[in-house]
Amino acid sequence: VLQVAGQVAFDPESGAIVGSTVAEQTRQALANVAAVLEAGGASLEDVLMLRVYLTDTAHFGEMNEVYNEIVTQQPFPARTTVYVGLPEGLLVEIDALAVVD
Repeated sequence: VLQVAGQVAFDPESGAIVGSTVAEQTRQALANVAAVLEAGGASLEDVLMLRVYLTDTAHFGEMNEVYNEIVTQQPFPARTTVYVGLPEGLLVEIDALAVVD
């Protein structure tokens, strides 16, 4: 089992926030999740569950659109979405639980 701690839209090289929209930040957060999975010997295909933390209920549709472009495996992993406070400038955080062979 590989638990990926919450990933936000930080550029792994610079540490700067990538994007000002929830779509841009979702794309970067999922890229960061994928990078951690890869480092642990897994991929998005191995994910059982993702948890998405949004700062605004109005962002759900935009996040979901990007999420569905990237998370395409069947069956879909379970997902929980909750609304939280995040540090200034951050709109989304995503964590994952995967099974590694």
